[in-house]
Amino acid sequence: MKVHGKPMRSIWIESDGWSVGIIDQTHLPHAFVLLRLTTLDEAAHAIRSMQVRGAPLIGAVAAYGVCLALRVDASDGALERTCTLLQATRPTAVNLRWALDEMRQALRPLSPGQRVAAAYQRAAALCDEDVAINHAIGRHGLGLIESAWERKGRQGRVNVLTHCNAGWLATVDWGTALSPIYQAYDSGIPVHVWVDETRPRNQGAGLTAWELGQHGVPHTVIVDNMGGHLMQHGQVDLCIVGTDRTTARGDVANKIGTYLKALAAKDNGVPFYVALPSPTIDWTLEDGVRDIPIEQRDGREVTDLSGRLPSGEVVTVRVTPEGSPVANYGFDVTPARLVTALVTERGVCPATAEGMLSLFPERRPTRGTGT
Repeated sequence: MKVHGKPMRSIWIESDGWSVGIIDQTHLPHAFVLLRLTTLDEAAHAIRSMQVRGAPLIGAVAAYGVCLALRVDASDGALERTCTLLQATRPTAVNLRWALDEMRQALRPLSPGQRVAAAYQRAAALCDEDVAINHAIGRHGLGLIESAWERKGRQGRVNVLTHCNAGWLATVDWGTALSPIYQAYDSGIPVHVWVDETRPRNQGAGLTAWELGQHGVPHTVIVDNMGGHLMQHGQVDLCIVGTDRTTARGDVANKIGTYLKALAAKDNGVPFYVALPSPTIDWTLEDGVRDIPIEQRDGREVTDLSGRLPSGEVVTVRVTPEGSPVANYGFDVTPARLVTALVTERGVCPATAEGMLSLFPERRPTRGTGT
């Protein structure tokens, strides 16, 4: 995607050939700040502090975190300690575990002397695979937007509502939920995006709006509680969101507030789609409400808000009374019954176990013949 008209990804290898470049997303949208990661601790901090966020990008940074760690110590013990440390940074996003498992599988059979070069090769391959997956998600999701425009007689604009940030800032490139939107816009469909602010960290207002603006996609930022009103008045043609973890039967964990959007969409007959790369599917889980671990984050994300003054200075202010307790669950789970369809790199399917297995038949359990 583009920043100030120039193509770039959200993660890259610096010119020295080994350190890792990222965008510090905690400064967006007020400043575009690049960071250079040189150690395992810096990579872990980038994930934990949400300098990088979004399930696919977290996995990519973790993979390169392994590379940085192995430059110091490439032993078996160091590899396991590194993966354990990185796994603990964000418990909800399954891509993190998937990426670390991929790195382990590639590196364990090798001697310590072979591991650093192999780690960089595997991390780069994971990034390229993510780009290809997300572009494919966009191709399949484009058809849903085209169908919505056809239903409107190819008149007016197609209004899409999205929650949180599932664009290229959350992945290596293209994004998940925003990939179909970008491809629709690039193909000439008059698409418009309702962007939930997504409290408490305002990823929609700060990140989704920023990257849509960089690409030229028409959009409007709304408060989180406005979506239902817009749906009641026919101003939302479809919803598309991302997911940090999807169960084997189609339950999805996404940024807190997604469940309420799905309820409003169901009540108003608005299609509710979830875009997901296959590494986001946790095939070991069935019941998302019961089994997906939900991260509880620092209460200051709720009590404090950051913004830019007219002078240009960025400040943080408190918006709640001193001493008032705060709850800050980072995600909620939308049951599969509220999801119209899942959009994956292999196609669109119902949010059911059978629907998912139709696209990923290799995950279907095999039955033994017995003796």
